[in-house]
Amino acid sequence: NTIDSYRRDLADVESFLARRDRGIEAASTADLRDYLAALNAGGATASTAARRLSAMRQFFRFLYSEGVRGDDPTTTIESPRRGRPLPKLLSEDEVSQLLARARAKRGPEGLRLTALLETLYASGLRVSELVGLKVQQASLDMGVVRVLGKGAKERLAPLGEEAVAWIGRYLREARPAILGARKSDALFVTSRGGPMTRQAFWALVKRHAAKAGIAAPLSPHTLRHAFATHLINHGADLRVVQLLLGHADISTTQIY
Repeated sequence: NTIDSYRRDLADVESFLARRDRGIEAASTADLRDYLAALNAGGATASTAARRLSAMRQFFRFLYSEGVRGDDPTTTIESPRRGRPLPKLLSEDEVSQLLARARAKRGPEGLRLTALLETLYASGLRVSELVGLKVQQASLDMGVVRVLGKGAKERLAPLGEEAVAWIGRYLREARPAILGARKSDALFVTSRGGPMTRQAFWALVKRHAAKAGIAAPLSPHTLRHAFATHLINHGADLRVVQLLLGHADISTTQIY
């Protein structure tokens, strides 16, 4: 399959050069740049152009190593820059729909789910940060959670009034009922007494979203992405969003 792919790629280059009355073995750097420009003009993706260039590099390195050519015309050609995929996110209406459905869910598990989703959307935490929260990390009086993020970097993430209210209600009404006689320092607990796992939370959100009629593709970070995008849509400064998300580099935040 690899050989077939290289063959197809090189055949396309050869066809382009044939229209210039030039054989592929004699191609110049300018010829190859023109080929890549033609790919771009024809709507080819950056990944396609990068793969074609990779095939050309291998081919001309081989010609050089075999003494067929005295140079490699691909050495000064930079690989096409691949754009980062845009994050999957929900619209503000879809988030409202998701939260409204959670609020309507009865029982301790319903309160826990609502508190989880409200906290996630209000703070922009990573899912691993959310499920790893300890009770003492949430300061409801101050309206913040103290988070230990990537690289063991600590930050304060703000909570909105809704999240504070639902966490408070969950702590009073749902958490004791879920724990029973068991003890735990985890904020969001399961019936076994331990913290909820990242995988369990993700499965819970997927089931809940399906019941809420949300067809948009979801990922474990969907609400984190929605948090960042909706903030920026409403005029938040990119540097502020960077701090809230715990990104070490502003370039990571610029995807939003």
